[in-house]
Amino acid sequence: MEHRPFYTVRPLLPVYPEPEDTPPARRRWILVQGNSVLFTGNPAPGTALMQDPLPAGLACGAPVYLGTRGDVVYYAAEVAAGTAPPAGWQPSPVRELFGAVPDDDLAVAAYAVRILDFDRSTAFCGRCGATTRPLTTERARICTACDRVVYPRISPAVIVLIKKGEEVLLARSPRFPPGLFSVIAGFNEPGENLEQTVHREVGEEVGITVQNLRYFGSEPWPFPDSLMIGFVAEHAGGEIRVDNQEIEAAGWFARDALPAVPTGASISRALIEAWRRREI
Repeated sequence: MEHRPFYTVRPLLPVYPEPEDTPPARRRWILVQGNSVLFTGNPAPGTALMQDPLPAGLACGAPVYLGTRGDVVYYAAEVAAGTAPPAGWQPSPVRELFGAVPDDDLAVAAYAVRILDFDRSTAFCGRCGATTRPLTTERARICTACDRVVYPRISPAVIVLIKKGEEVLLARSPRFPPGLFSVIAGFNEPGENLEQTVHREVGEEVGITVQNLRYFGSEPWPFPDSLMIGFVAEHAGGEIRVDNQEIEAAGWFARDALPAVPTGASISRALIEAWRRREI
């Protein structure tokens, strides 16, 4: 089966150089306030895209070019904390917009938050401390003093559904909402391939070993900069022993007795649903 990622911006093309003299009718904006975006839910489904021209005094700082879709050019802009949004609009964390706006809007909104965070966190060079500026040929920033080029960070992480007979292993982190369980996940470490990361994370978090790893799919996870690489594995040995740090509870669950699991806008839910449908 082919996994359909939720937060991919495949329809949004990073055309460089940035198109010039785009008429207002062909401009769209994502407005970011803190780590939230402004959206309107009326009519349903709503949108996180605002048309040009923006209301006066709403955006602060320089606009950030995101890309194009067809003949429409997309931008992101900051909204200062405490600034009241236009009537009918409200701020929302991106993940809470799932189902409230079209999927393409959701992906662009997540991308906008990520790119603005990249610009903020790399405004100064990590090597010499001088200011940086955006490149006009690609998504990157260059130091105005030493010419060091910095690209948006991508942090690879594995996420794995583990099967044992007709049951699946689900676990919960202390950071999860009460009652929520999910599959095992963890970040790739320097010097590891992805398969080694799976074996290490599973062993560290729940104390078992796995075998027969199979690739499932991948998902950009812009919270803030992960790329989730999904696997399916089979239990090879050992009893569950949680680490009581990353994981506080774990167990084997049958299809008709699953606990609360993540929402649909996640590769973790896609893995669970594919297993529930007996596709993996």
